[in-house]
Amino acid sequence: MPIGASIIITLALVFYSVGVWSERIAGRLKPWHLGFFYLGLACDTVGTGMMFSFAKGMTFDVHGITGVLAIVLMLVHAVWATVVLVRRDENWITRFHTFSIVVWVVWLVPYCSPIFFAMADLPG
Repeated sequence: MPIGASIIITLALVFYSVGVWSERIAGRLKPWHLGFFYLGLACDTVGTGMMFSFAKGMTFDVHGITGVLAIVLMLVHAVWATVVLVRRDENWITRFHTFSIVVWVVWLVPYCSPIFFAMADLPG
């Protein structure tokens, strides 16, 4: 895998984690959290595109399928957060972190799966 894609995907992890966990700690969704959600989504999309180029298309394995699912969920998450903030829905502003954590955990599967698969191939 190209190093550039790895760096960009790791930036996605950093941005998305900052957005999700700062929202959780604050106990309410704020506009700057939304910025980090979109930064994470952008980095993940660019990095995944670079990986698709390197792999000559999508791989239909755990990593490939959960990777696409994660990007779709991140997009839904960011758009929904935008709607919640625009509508100023106080109920969702204070509860949104529950959905954020779920999407973040799902996103970790394709991020971590290459590590687990590599460890499984190690001798002994």
